[in-house]
Amino acid sequence: MIRRSTLALAAAAALAAPLAAQSAPRAATGAAGDRLLADVRYLADDRLEGRLTGTPGADSAAAYVQRRFREVGLRPPPGGWLQEFTVPPGAPLAAHLPKNLRGRNVIGVLDGRDPALRREAVVVGAHYDHLGLGGPFALDPDSTGAVHNGADDNASGTAALIEIARRLRDRPPARTVVFVAFGGEELGLLGSTFYVRHPAVPLDRTVAMVNLDMVGRLRNDRLIVYGVATAREFPALLDSLNRDAGFDIFRQEDGYGPSDQTAFYAARLPVLHLFTNLHEDYHRSTDDWPKINVEGLARVAEFGSRIASALADRPGPLHFVEVPGPARADRGPVLTPGYGAYLGTIPDLTGTPGGVRLTGVRAGSPAERAGLRAGDVITRIGDREIPDLQAMADALRAHRPGDAVEIVVKRGDSTATLRATLGSRGG
Repeated sequence: MIRRSTLALAAAAALAAPLAAQSAPRAATGAAGDRLLADVRYLADDRLEGRLTGTPGADSAAAYVQRRFREVGLRPPPGGWLQEFTVPPGAPLAAHLPKNLRGRNVIGVLDGRDPALRREAVVVGAHYDHLGLGGPFALDPDSTGAVHNGADDNASGTAALIEIARRLRDRPPARTVVFVAFGGEELGLLGSTFYVRHPAVPLDRTVAMVNLDMVGRLRNDRLIVYGVATAREFPALLDSLNRDAGFDIFRQEDGYGPSDQTAFYAARLPVLHLFTNLHEDYHRSTDDWPKINVEGLARVAEFGSRIASALADRPGPLHFVEVPGPARADRGPVLTPGYGAYLGTIPDLTGTPGGVRLTGVRAGSPAERAGLRAGDVITRIGDREIPDLQAMADALRAHRPGDAVEIVVKRGDSTATLRATLGSRGG
């Protein structure tokens, strides 16, 4: 069972009041940046205690998103703003949670302007839940009891979702756009899976889904987009929209991945997932709002609004493509916490031919002690070649804490062999 803080949450109405003004460590970004930062700071405030599904903090976050959806001009679907679901006993990490726990999706609708096409919909989504007080849910289980605020994961995506709704309200596209803030993502894509089974607009009239998850740490203009090959029209669409946006887009063809678009792609819908890559604060108590790149977040929100508008305005349908998925049964994320022994690397998810490039290593980790560093490309762990992230996950899963392994890396034009003693997560 998740340990609750002894500090009680304030009532949702009190939490909805604006937080005290603080200056963010960022350049001026105008009104959009101010709105985005205000939403991120509310959702990532300590008083929400990490927004773990089924807790008062998550309920307060849902109430806040509902209020913001209303403020930006959305309407509730016939079933109301909140779509409740029960966390099933077999869900990932359910053993650590109270029984009969309930989560909530928040749904807002922007009606399309075209009398015929408004019967069809584009879904834009982002999950608002996070890890609560850490423990088995986090990559720093030694910090159990500390609030894991999840400013990037995924207050950033939720704030972008609200901003996209505000932008589209001023010029509604031809089709209806359904905005969904999902609960239960961190527990196994529960909210998005429930929505797919109980959609606000039937799936046979839903043309595509756009997902925003971890979009608050843009670096060097690099934006990762999953699902680029899931519709024949997507590559040309992204090329066209990016002429003005100016991102360095890294394209992932597959529609499956470690976020809510997976539930929609499994239902045979074209999907796109925007993501600004992993960082050293991922699933740790240090993912706080001052580290958000607000200027970058505003750019991603603008890009997301243009994607959603283009999809909702196109006169004809998209042509779904079934992309060959990963060769593993669950088709889930390769970086699931708890997989195997702990090394402490931060991989670059944009990929590197013939290995796994590191964007950094965690302080005090086995990787740091072994001499691994940012820019290294891991090509072998023990007796296993490492062509990609899945192979790296498999190699770590094959070892136990305390095992000593040789790690071969490319470092510039040279090759180095390092020796690491693997640890346990939190150790």
